[in-house]
Amino acid sequence: MTPKILEKLKEIEERRGVEILLAVESGSRAWGFASPDSDYDIRFIYRHEKDWYLSPWDKDETIEFMTEDDLDGSGWDLRKTFHLLLKSNAALLSWFYSPIVYVKNERFYDLFKPLADECFSPVAVFYHYLSMSKKYLEACRGDEVKLK
Repeated sequence: MTPKILEKLKEIEERRGVEILLAVESGSRAWGFASPDSDYDIRFIYRHEKDWYLSPWDKDETIEFMTEDDLDGSGWDLRKTFHLLLKSNAALLSWFYSPIVYVKNERFYDLFKPLADECFSPVAVFYHYLSMSKKYLEACRGDEVKLK
């Protein structure tokens, strides 16, 4: 599936005029507990050309796609990524430390890693996962529980 994923990411770069700096697998497949019906959760960080950032107008900072062959993609622009990093966003941090990497700009990674380490807040991440666990606990109290 990796060649299809890389092909889709290249298509996104060309069609949207961006450079993907980091693309990883997120979720159950990344952490080794995918179910038979798991899709591929591709998450990525990208950047535009510098003129895009000089505009005074708000612009979309997210790219999303879903394909018929179970590729679920979601990416954040570099500006949005830094805003979320300052909040110790658990999803962003999990992307950065994913064991399955599709695209990795080494220079970006080397500059970003110390920032990710510095911005990590155990308290913020704790509350994120506490909230998720409460939602899952409620889901498990029903008559029917999904495998996922």
